[in-house]
Parts: sequence; structure tokens; C-alpha cells
Amino acid sequence: MTTLPTLAVFDTKPYDRAFLDAANAAVFQPRYLEVACGAATAALAAGCPAVCGFVHDRFDSEALRVLAAGGTTLLALRCAGFNNVDLPAAARAGITVVRVPAYSPHAVAEHTLALILALDRKIHRAWNRVREANFALDGLMGREIHGRTVGVVGTGEIGAVVARILGAGFGANVLAHDPRENPAVTAAGGRYVPLETLLAESEIVALHCPLTADTRHLIRQDRLALMRRGALLVNTGRGALIDARDLVDALKSGQLGGVALDVYEEEDGLFGRDLSSEILADDVFARLLTFPNVVITGHQAYFTEPALRAIAETTVDNVRRWARGEAPLREVRA
Repeated sequence: MTTLPTLAVFDTKPYDRAFLDAANAAVFQPRYLEVACGAATAALAAGCPAVCGFVHDRFDSEALRVLAAGGTTLLALRCAGFNNVDLPAAARAGITVVRVPAYSPHAVAEHTLALILALDRKIHRAWNRVREANFALDGLMGREIHGRTVGVVGTGEIGAVVARILGAGFGANVLAHDPRENPAVTAAGGRYVPLETLLAESEIVALHCPLTADTRHLIRQDRLALMRRGALLVNTGRGALIDARDLVDALKSGQLGGVALDVYEEEDGLFGRDLSSEILADDVFARLLTFPNVVITGHQAYFTEPALRAIAETTVDNVRRWARGEAPLREVRA
């Protein structure tokens, strides 16, 4: 009987286990760990030739050194982003890094539209009022998306779907910005413009770009000042695309008319956990929660059944190919 390799799966929730178990057809023996991976917890994977991580795990040089010392040679990310991995350090440690580059762009795209509609039509405020039997409409007047200019920053698979829904579905005038133009966006009527033009002309701006050295704090004080006064900003990409302190200032001054976030720069230790009985230590995040024109969800845009199934199946396939000694299809290199 062949012994299956052990896969240490960090930062797991019950739903992660359910989907990975369903997809795992005798490919690996899972070691599920509830804690996130980092320099202090990487030793929990000792003896595991493969490790699986998520967006809240931190695979810095020290964590990777500990993993390699414990026998790990594969890091299988069950997400598309890899900004939490020190790729040069992984290469030096002899650890191959693979990911899930695409699972369900519709999941994140549809959540983006849900956030825009909730913010624009003040659904969150109306819901709270109705629960208290207050059915007055004062202060709840919204706007229509139809005919308005919406900017999409980052037009990969997710951004392209958002642009198509906004243009073809809602009849919006879509502006797009990306170093590489996507023909699907222009085919749907989107028009590529410089970032400064997009910010200056858009009434709604949606962020869908990856987090890199060039995009970290892409939206900061000077860029916020370029935006139309009262514009809406939505981020379902990566939290660090926005400087949260500058965001608070823009909300206080009225420069921004509203903000919807599914990600936050310092979300580690916040999102994915029940902190309802604790005091939030993050003063910036706590301040954001006080604004009536801010809607926040806890990194749930990807969280649909089809997306979780696709993530699990791709992750299992990545591990299967590695276990067979085949060339990785979804490797990430420095």
C-alpha cells in the first residue's frame, strides 16, 4: 500500500475541510491546522512534504526556512494572490510555490456589484431601520448606475466580468485602467484611460488589481484628491491597495461619498474570526466602522459554493501533479 504524502493545511475552517476532503481522491493525507502560518507556527508542519496556505498566512523568509527544515518542498496556495509569499526565499529554500490563479471570477464580480448597490441604494441603513419598525425614507435616496461613469482598475478575469456586467447589464459608461488591455473589456464597450483620467471622471471606482510593489497604496491622499467629490470607492482586490488612514481623511472631509470594502490592509487577525466579544485594537478599522456611508464585509467576495469547489479541486490537482513528479501547471516564480 502506497503511503500518501501529508499536506499541512493552515488557517482552516470547517468549510475548507469539507471541500478539500470532497476533492481529495487519495492524493494526500491532510493535517488540518486552525492557526495561520507564520514564523512562529511553521514548525507545526514538521514532517509534511507539502503545505497549503491561504491569504492570511505569512510565508516570509523565516517561515519558509522553518518549513524547509521540516521537509517541506511544496507550498500550495489555495488562492490567486501570492503577495504573502517571499518568492526569492522560497526558491532559495527549494520550495515550489503553486496557486489557484482562477476559480470563479463571477463570485468576486457579483459581490462587487452587491457592494456597489448596497452602498449606492443605502441598503445597509434601510435594513437597520426596518428592524426597528422605522419605514421612513428620509436620508435613503440613492442613485442609479445606469448612465453613470464607473471606473474599473485592474481588468484581469474578475475586472473584465465587472466591466461587462456594468456596461452590458446596467448600461454604465465603463472606464478601465490596466497596464495590459483586455480585449474582452473593449469588446463590451469599456474604454481604457490613464489612471488619473479614470479617477477624475468616474462616479464609482472599483479596484480589482493584484497587490505588487507598484500597486501598494495605489489609492492614497494624492489619488483620492483627484477623484470626483462624492464618488464611491469599492475594493474587493487586496486591502493594501488603499492607504486606510488617507481613506478615513477623505471620508471625514466628504471627498468620498462612500466606501465599500471586502478587504483591509491589516485584516489578518480580524477577518475570518468571531471578535464580537472583544475590543477592536485597530483604531483605523474601528473608525471606518463608525461612518454611515461605509459598508464592510469580511473577505467573503470569493465565498460561494462553486468557487470553494474550484479552489479545492485545483489545489488537489496541484498536489497530485507534484506527488507524481510532473511539471507544475500553476507555479509562481520570483
